[in-house]
Amino acid sequence: MLKGQLPSTGKDVAPNLGPPPINHGQDPERTPVLPLTFPAQISNEDPEAKAKPFTPKPPPQPRLERALSLDEKAWRRRRFRTSPEDLAAGSGAGGSRGSLQDEVPRPPGPPGSPPCLSTSLQEIPTSRRAQDSAGGSPSWGHCISGMISTSLDLLHRDGAVAGTSIRLPPVDPKVAPESLRPTHRVDSGPADGKPHLQSRLFRAHSSLGPGWPPSPLVCEARSSFSLLAPIRAKDVRSRSYLEGSLLASGALMGAEELARYFPDRNLALFVATWNMQGQKELPPNLDELLLPAEADYAQDLYVIGVQEGCSDRTRPDGRALFAAGLGGSGPFPSCPHFHRREWETRLQETLGPRYVTLYSVAHGALYMSVLIRRDLIWFCSEVESSTVTTRMVSHIKTKGALGVSFTFFGTSFLFITSHFTSGDGKVSERLLDYSRTIQGLALPKSVPDTSPYRSDAADVTTRFDGVFWFGDFNFRLSGGRVAVEAILKQDLVEKVSALLQHDQLTQEMKKGSIFKGFQEPDIHFLPSYKFDIGKDSYDTTSKQRTPSYTDRVMYRSRHKGDICPVRYSSCPGIKTSDHRPVYGLFRVKVRPGRDNIPLAAGKFDRELYLIGIKRRISKEIQRQQALKNQHSSTICTVS
Repeated sequence: MLKGQLPSTGKDVAPNLGPPPINHGQDPERTPVLPLTFPAQISNEDPEAKAKPFTPKPPPQPRLERALSLDEKAWRRRRFRTSPEDLAAGSGAGGSRGSLQDEVPRPPGPPGSPPCLSTSLQEIPTSRRAQDSAGGSPSWGHCISGMISTSLDLLHRDGAVAGTSIRLPPVDPKVAPESLRPTHRVDSGPADGKPHLQSRLFRAHSSLGPGWPPSPLVCEARSSFSLLAPIRAKDVRSRSYLEGSLLASGALMGAEELARYFPDRNLALFVATWNMQGQKELPPNLDELLLPAEADYAQDLYVIGVQEGCSDRTRPDGRALFAAGLGGSGPFPSCPHFHRREWETRLQETLGPRYVTLYSVAHGALYMSVLIRRDLIWFCSEVESSTVTTRMVSHIKTKGALGVSFTFFGTSFLFITSHFTSGDGKVSERLLDYSRTIQGLALPKSVPDTSPYRSDAADVTTRFDGVFWFGDFNFRLSGGRVAVEAILKQDLVEKVSALLQHDQLTQEMKKGSIFKGFQEPDIHFLPSYKFDIGKDSYDTTSKQRTPSYTDRVMYRSRHKGDICPVRYSSCPGIKTSDHRPVYGLFRVKVRPGRDNIPLAAGKFDRELYLIGIKRRISKEIQRQQALKNQHSSTICTVS
């Protein structure tokens, strides 16, 4: 009689079925069949058919156990160095040493189970399993060491499943078979039965630009591993002469470091320009400007240019100016330096502690501020600046240009903010301002040019990989106020297209007389000049100035396609000036560089950084206090 075949008894025998046999991916002919137990009076003819006594074994874990995180199951079989058993083993108290080599054979897992998936960037040790006693073939744990996954979807899914794991009752060591005792002993988890989650810190998203939010598992789980990648001692001892070059793996500006922060090599850039009209009062909130609602994520680099900042003359009595307040509401006019400092503080306060002010400079009434993510400051070269004055008769420099340049990794940037000559018919004067600017800005100075063979000594914009020129260019809409107002009554798309046909700057760029090699993103907003202060209506004074696109953002790339505009718009909600701020969002391709350039060495305006943090804390305290007072005032006491 074949083994496992039921004898012919002539009666319907109801066997006492145990757990169904499990096929572990082996050949059906070699798969062992679990013995079935029958009543003792099965047959008196065949002695082999008699039921043999056997030691009862606990049933295998339910199939719902597969819902547990695969990473969790891998780590449950591993003993950590800080576990109580390992400490006891180190002190000679006996017990297992906690390595995977001491693990006794365990029942094989469900069929077709995938290898242990790892959400860590470091490989989890291979789970060693005993060979199947029936077939002798090694389990899949010997063949595959683990698949590494950095997908946040998998991490969140595993974390959610692990949070709803099955709570098994404790196993009595006197009753449990030997195969279950090591597992119960090594897994020295909390008393509530929740499994350990040994999480390794990893970068939630490689890019510091737009990315996924951090995983809650990374925040909650404690880990003794460093976020930094390990450095092998033999690599340090090698003393390679390529260290620091473009092709070396250890270069600070090299391709490997660039790939860590920008896998797609795209930098998120914000550029804005605003003519403040010399107003001392700043808007109460700059979120609309720096953090527009259309952008889901903050940018990596912020560059803001200001024209006609507070241009009042400076009083020698600095303390009286502070006593009057930075808003200029006191008996003395505000100092331009104090007004600029307040403006920079507001920028730092709005962006928060994740950003630092890399550089800020002023030229008369022209301001420029550069803020960058705190993580990226190490990859910037020294920041250099240069100025050009186009109106020599004025004591306060209100017309001119201010340029700031630096290299980020291997891509050089030039940012220029300008204020050209005003007046409807002074187009030639504005063209002259442009020529003086490209010839007068002496940049770069000590930072080397990334492509000197493409540079022109007569044009500063040819010496950099990416150039952004923004400001109040004062080019107007020709045709008069009446014609422009008639166009403004049309549909938004139609009137913008019609208005640009009368734009002086668009006409001059088509002729090639200004902004050679530059481009401008498509305009989908209304003219930014000239408004009544605090209102949405255009100039209603006796001068009746024509609404115009005076505030613009231009860009030029040395390599075609390196700069991609994402959004180009204005801020209609900021009404403290007769100009509306105009901003542009860009994606700029960044290339690796060399470490032989003068670096900024992490320098930033620390005093401004601390002031911005204090402002945020004080405003949050005031907001919470106001909510508390509002809540207490709404409580009605009934006696």
